Amino acid sequence: MFIGREEDLSLLERLYNSPKFEFLVLYGRRRIGKTFLLQEFAKQHKCIFFSAMEKNDPMNLKDFSETVQLYFEGSFISPFSDWKAAFEYIGKKTQDEKTLLIIDEFPFIAEENPSVKSILQHQIDKNWMNKNIMLVLCGSNISYMEKDVMGERSPLYGRSTAQWEVQKFDYLTASKFFPEYSENDKLIAYGILGGIPRYLAEFNPKVSVKENIRQKILMPGSFLKEEPLVLLRMEVRDTHIYNSILQVIANGTNRSSEIAAAIHEEQSKVNKYMQTLLNLRLISKVVPCGEKTESKKGIYKISDNFFNFWYRYEFANRNYYNFIGEDAAVKEIMENINDYMGIVFENICQQYIVKEAKINKLPFIPYSLGKWWGNNPALKAQDDVDILALNKNKDKGIFCECKFTNKKFDEKDFEDVLDSLKVFPSVKEFYIYIFSKSGWTKGAEQSAAGYKVKLITDKELFAK
Repeated sequence: MFIGREEDLSLLERLYNSPKFEFLVLYGRRRIGKTFLLQEFAKQHKCIFFSAMEKNDPMNLKDFSETVQLYFEGSFISPFSDWKAAFEYIGKKTQDEKTLLIIDEFPFIAEENPSVKSILQHQIDKNWMNKNIMLVLCGSNISYMEKDVMGERSPLYGRSTAQWEVQKFDYLTASKFFPEYSENDKLIAYGILGGIPRYLAEFNPKVSVKENIRQKILMPGSFLKEEPLVLLRMEVRDTHIYNSILQVIANGTNRSSEIAAAIHEEQSKVNKYMQTLLNLRLISKVVPCGEKTESKKGIYKISDNFFNFWYRYEFANRNYYNFIGEDAAVKEIMENINDYMGIVFENICQQYIVKEAKINKLPFIPYSLGKWWGNNPALKAQDDVDILALNKNKDKGIFCECKFTNKKFDEKDFEDVLDSLKVFPSVKEFYIYIFSKSGWTKGAEQSAAGYKVKLITDKELFAK
């Protein structure tokens, strides 16, 4: 079942329909669905589709030779003598008809034989640039694709005509994997699995979220049971330090110095490991809305929902869960799921704000958007705004409160929102958005009278 990726496919088709040479660098983290996307695209066109493997250079060249010759000749004759001969052959065979060449996991070739990049660059400059060829180089090693393929020191620098990082699905696209779930369960499923297609496909949409957690995450032998460990081992060494970092972040420790102290490692060492996790798109650094990226108030969070869930529950409690069994373990998890969903729900609501902005349904187009935290002089205490949107002049603002609880939003909650407005005296025109899965009380509704307030429940999050 192919879900989503309309924008990605549109880009591929646009490049394919171009009458000139096109070279796309396509990349993204593992499990994001790059190969599945390219396979879907290739179904619509004649294509040389080569998936490189972790083999030595002669074996990859032999496999590539066979793939190319079967495409042009209908049979495999013999391996090309080298990559130069292989690429020259493709150039000679390409005439008026489009030649579509997709090399998946290109780093497996180029890391084994770095000269391939120079050979390919020479062919592009000398021959392919005037040919009706579309070249796609795809890779999961994000750092390699950004530095060694697209970077200034790469022989291929400046040759690509397009670059595209495949992104994870938003909550709306992810919900299409579970068409029969309630809105609440769709949100929880996204909170657990995030927007990674491979993970979303693991859950059985015919059974409950609770049963899926038991069968697909907690039971020995299931794919998701060990997936974070497997993925990390594919990408890094010293997984024990990465595991420790991810566990403490998942459980609420989110400042660099605090993370280092929690895992008893030097901060300089931990910072290097965290940079790798940033490159892998497994964590992200966030700063209060309206502040510069280099702000010292920056904190770290796990950007992959499934990793966040897994390190908070399965990894941190594995021995305990082995004692009590899967049924008792999933019961405990579900009893705590609203607390876990708190931060996830803020991210979902922020996606909603972005979606509304793109279709011009907000009171203004935000210039800054995100969570805000800091000191509230009026309260003489630390305060936060779940989602804050400001215009460029910072005189208009949208203040969002996000509640994923079984308790209705009440008048005390509304008073807290009004208190947070006092931090931003420059905001003269403000709007209040209340995201509450359980709605609000009559008292809150009465308190909101006279203000520009919008209530959004879980049903409104999925409204078309």
